[in-house]
Amino acid sequence: MLVLSRKKNESIIINNDIVITVIEIRGDKVRLGIVAPKDVPVHREEVYEAIHGVKSQPAVGEANDQPRS
Repeated sequence: MLVLSRKKNESIIINNDIVITVIEIRGDKVRLGIVAPKDVPVHREEVYEAIHGVKSQPAVGEANDQPRS
């Protein structure tokens, strides 16, 4: 798993066409803005699980992954 740190109004770009921006940080909650192509579904984890009827499982070996810088 890649772990990145961002401050308010800073962004992460994925695959040249998905932009995730930190909109607000309040206590233990972070608000994110996401710009993605219409053909890329974006869901909160609990909504994804409800849609697909499954609980997300970590990828094989993910628990042992070390954070990357």
